[in-house]
Amino acid sequence: MDRFEFTGEPSYLRLHGEGKLAPRIRQAQELLRNCCLCPRQCNVDRTAGQRGFCRSGHLAKVAAAHAHFGEEAPLVGQGGSGTIFMSSCNLLCSFCQNYEISHLSEGREVEPAHLSALMLQLMGRGCHNINFVTPTHFVPQILHALGIAVEAGLNIPLVYNCGGYESVETLRLLESIFDIYMPDFKFWDEKWADLYCKAPDYRVHATAAIQEMHRQVGNLLIDPDGLAIRGLLVRHLVMPGGVANSKEILNFIAREVSPETYVNVMAQYHPCGAASGDEIINRRITRSEYIQAIDWAIEAGLTRLDSRSRI
Repeated sequence: MDRFEFTGEPSYLRLHGEGKLAPRIRQAQELLRNCCLCPRQCNVDRTAGQRGFCRSGHLAKVAAAHAHFGEEAPLVGQGGSGTIFMSSCNLLCSFCQNYEISHLSEGREVEPAHLSALMLQLMGRGCHNINFVTPTHFVPQILHALGIAVEAGLNIPLVYNCGGYESVETLRLLESIFDIYMPDFKFWDEKWADLYCKAPDYRVHATAAIQEMHRQVGNLLIDPDGLAIRGLLVRHLVMPGGVANSKEILNFIAREVSPETYVNVMAQYHPCGAASGDEIINRRITRSEYIQAIDWAIEAGLTRLDSRSRI
C-alpha cells in the first residue's frame, strides 16, 4: 500500500482524490464471495446468501446510530462521537455487554446508500468522527457506503472500533481509509480466549493486528481542541480472576507497539450474557484487581493512560 503523510484531513479524501478508493472498494467486495475478512476464515459466499460464524449476509446490518458521549475524551469533544453499532460480531464473547446486538443480532439490514446517509447525518449533527463499532465483518459494505458519502461531502475521521480479532490482510485494505483504530486487547492466554470467545488463536491475531494498525497510523495524534485526528487507541478490559492476563498485554503494548500508545485500562466489567453462569467471571472486578492492572501499566512504561475509569 502507498504510505500517506498526515495532511490535516481524513486520509480517505486524498485516496479518493487520487482515484485509489474505488479499486479498494471493489477489492473488498470480492472478499464476500469467499469470506475471509477475519481470522475465522469461514470461506462462505455471502453474496449468495451463505453465512458463516458472524451470521451476516451481503448487506450491512445496523443496530443503532447516534452521537455517543461515553467514549474516550479525544473522540467525544463537544459534539460527540458519531457511533454506528453494527449488528452481530466475528468474536461473540460470552460475556458481551452488547449481547442483544452481537449475539442476538438486533438491527436491520441497510443498503449502502442508507449507511452513507447515516454517516452524513451524524456529521451534520456536529459529531467529530464516524465510529464504527464491530465493523470487521462488514468492511466491504462500509467501504461501499464510504464511497457514496465522500461524493456527498463526508470529511471527518473514521474510527475502526473492534474486538482485536482481525486479519492483517483485511487491515491492509483499510490503510489510508481509517485514520483512527480503536481495538480491544481482551486475552493473552489461549485457554481463556477459547473458553469465552471460541478463539484460541486470539492473541496471535490481536498482536499482529495492533502492530499493523500502529504501522499505519502511529501513536494517537490530538489537535489543540483535544480531539483525536489520527492514531491508535487500545482498550483493555480488566476481568475477574486475572483471566485477561493484563500484565502480559500491557507489557506487549509498551514493548512491541509503543510506550506512547494511548491505552484505556477499563474497570467497567460486569457479568452479561452467559457470564452469570460462570463461576470465574460472574462478578465485577475488585478495586485491588483494577489498581494492580494500573500498576502493571505504569511498570511497563506506558505513558498515556486513560484516567476516566474509577472503581
